[in-house]
Amino acid sequence: MTENVDVSLEQKPSPKVQVSPSKFKRIIYLVMGYISLALGIIGLFFPILPTTPFLLLATACFARNSEKAYTWLINNRLFGKIIRDYRAGKGLPIKVKIYTLSFLWITIFISVFFISILWVQILLLVIASLVSIHVILIKPKKRN
Repeated sequence: MTENVDVSLEQKPSPKVQVSPSKFKRIIYLVMGYISLALGIIGLFFPILPTTPFLLLATACFARNSEKAYTWLINNRLFGKIIRDYRAGKGLPIKVKIYTLSFLWITIFISVFFISILWVQILLLVIASLVSIHVILIKPKKRN
């Protein structure tokens, strides 16, 4: 008494959402741009996050998907000059470098003092060292 059962592995095709690759890429660039912008803004208040690289990443992402967001960012009164000067290779004024490095290390030492987890302390010191190297390697801006 064997029944013939048709066991088929083939399933009925499910309806697929048609999203064009260009639209998907635009959404990804837009999301990455806003996340980078948010991290750059946070970096203004927490020197452990470097502001300029995140702003540059946001600029690149917006340039690929949103002319409006790109134009807003490079013309923004807070961020625009930083981005334009950095992209033009104009460098940072010595006073800004000194302020940045001083503020960075003061906040890092305060953080390390209050955090008792050794690996976090080491991580903070390594990140601060790398950010310091980056700031030091940026050429000094010449006076206009």
